[in-house]
Amino acid sequence: MVKEENRSSVKFQVFSFTNKIRRLASHLELCKRIFHGKRSARLLGKRRHLLAYLAMKNRVRYKKLIDQLNIWEGNC
Repeated sequence: MVKEENRSSVKFQVFSFTNKIRRLASHLELCKRIFHGKRSARLLGKRRHLLAYLAMKNRVRYKKLIDQLNIWEGNC
């Protein structure tokens, strides 16, 4: 889906952060005693800022990316 795109594009970076967040979330489900609060908050913040930038620049691409990644706007 995003593999052939430029790695510096906003779309690729949001995709990458979303994958990292999902991996971290699944890891935290398995290991209940581990707390990665700062790391997950930093990842969520970076993704939120990139999505806000994309929404400001191109709303159509933003909506399409939200649908592709299966995340809702309040969860960005």
